[in-house]
Amino acid sequence: MEPASATVDPGSSTTVRLRVRNTGDIVDEYHFEPVGDLAPWALVEPRSLRLYPGTTGTVELTFAPPRTPDASAGPHPYAVRITPTEHPDAVTVPEGNLTVTPFTEVRAELVPPTVKGRFRGRPRLAVDNLGNTKVTASLSGSDSGDRLSYDLRPGNVQIEPGRAAFVKATLRPRQITWFGSRQEQPYRLAVRRSGADPTEVDGTFVQRGILPGWLAGSFGLLLALTIAFVTIWLAYRPQVQSVAREKPAKAGQLAPGRPSPPISSPPPQPRQSQGPSEKPGGDGEEKPKGGGGDGDQPEEEPTERTAATAVRELVARSAGRHICYRAFVQDDGWQEPVCDGAEAGTAGQGKPVKALNIAVSGTNGVTGAGAYVGEGWRKGDAWQKEDDVKDMVLGSTESADPPMEGFTLQVFDGSVCHEANVKDRNWTGKLCTEPGKWRYGGSPMELNLPLEAVRFTV
Repeated sequence: MEPASATVDPGSSTTVRLRVRNTGDIVDEYHFEPVGDLAPWALVEPRSLRLYPGTTGTVELTFAPPRTPDASAGPHPYAVRITPTEHPDAVTVPEGNLTVTPFTEVRAELVPPTVKGRFRGRPRLAVDNLGNTKVTASLSGSDSGDRLSYDLRPGNVQIEPGRAAFVKATLRPRQITWFGSRQEQPYRLAVRRSGADPTEVDGTFVQRGILPGWLAGSFGLLLALTIAFVTIWLAYRPQVQSVAREKPAKAGQLAPGRPSPPISSPPPQPRQSQGPSEKPGGDGEEKPKGGGGDGDQPEEEPTERTAATAVRELVARSAGRHICYRAFVQDDGWQEPVCDGAEAGTAGQGKPVKALNIAVSGTNGVTGAGAYVGEGWRKGDAWQKEDDVKDMVLGSTESADPPMEGFTLQVFDGSVCHEANVKDRNWTGKLCTEPGKWRYGGSPMELNLPLEAVRFTV
């Protein structure tokens, strides 16, 4: 290798020369194939070389790592497999080292950008690490006039390359608006990193009044009328006096006695109603039970957020190839979906994954199959979706079914890379599919270990 160690910036390329000498006694043709983690980024020119005995040839290896989190910063060993045509068993694998330089790129977004409330607003801040090194940042909020207070949880984040952190923000107005129309207050959340300019995101908090403005005027008018009525009543209340007198009795005459009331027969009893039309309440209609009126409607259950939902949101922000996924963890159920290399599941906690929900964009669909602990591949687990942004489910959420042991995936345009974390084995390393081929990920089939976490990229 010339040189044996090289350095490259993500998004650019570098070239390493490989000198090959035929030390045999016959003409031979040598085939070159890059191997290792850097193989997807390496290009060999020419792919084969024909040498006479005692002669030397040169091939060039060009490395072009993308400016994405997949090109992690630091040294990366690589190798080239050289296979002679005449002696295919005499394979030679020279090695080299390529150092990828670090770069930092942070993106932040408010979800939603506008929140409304009377006492508080609760937006969420999504911070994406698009660089190839870990990012440590603190968060703060500000506005003109210092009219809002900010509660950010967490206040500091550490984000691995290719992952995102979600910060819950609570905005509270320092003064409550009792009457009047709504007021809009712009504010700003900042992501601050050491040695770099802060990344700022603008939002709007719409503060609503407790009571509508017209109610204050109506209440004031009603109070004034009430006071005026009471004042007039007290001032001009009529004086009512009776002038009736009893007739005096003559001297020596007894007052006539009061006659006894006549004995009357008991009043007839009313007839009992014979049908529903005579029930109290009118027109024979029964009154509705319960205290709700016609306006009461049952509350709608919140829509489940699947992997396809997360892909649509991500494509709306950044078009291109994306993959989102979520895991059904035993005893915990479905987790929230994550995207593009983030971890789904519970690595190292002993809780196996029973099902996976996957959706893609920009790859013309995704197909896959699942393997079960103790059962292997089960018929009917393969799913195929020819369109993008569709939910695909591998595995089973039934309590009686065993957890997943592994899976195979394939996309129809490009490739999909996956990492699996299995019980007692930690992460198994990144594996990528070739065009038109499947690639298995998960526990070695002979071990029958449950799957605990996954990561996917496209």
